[in-house]
Amino acid sequence: MSRVRSRARSWALQVLYAWEMRDSGEPLPAFLARFISERQVAPAAVDYITTLVDAVGAHLAEIDATLQGALHNWRLERLSAIDRNVLRLGAAELLHLPDVPPRVAIQEAILLAEKFGTTQSPRFVNGVLDALMRGMPAAGEAP
Repeated sequence: MSRVRSRARSWALQVLYAWEMRDSGEPLPAFLARFISERQVAPAAVDYITTLVDAVGAHLAEIDATLQGALHNWRLERLSAIDRNVLRLGAAELLHLPDVPPRVAIQEAILLAEKFGTTQSPRFVNGVLDALMRGMPAAGEAP
């Protein structure tokens, strides 16, 4: 399952990156459906790709605002598109997918940053998502 989810995260990053770069105004769910239909995506990964992309799409403004609060001396829109979307995926898992342990969400985002980002990306992603996680209420606490 974890390998399937790791691959799904890579696909989800590609979806978000392509959607943002095309800037066509196409709704994210429609773009996702077209993206998956045009590529050879393992059927086992499709559900989690959809879960991730839907979580980002449904909460994009909140995720971006929360990330901006965790960024120090950076503006989200000034980050590379890869780093920005890796952070969005990690934040979506941290904030909206409670079945993913926070440390797993962060580690998986670091792996995406290593694979797709620059040499500085993994450390940067780790710092931002760790700050975001430390600012979250602990399990059982009121937000």
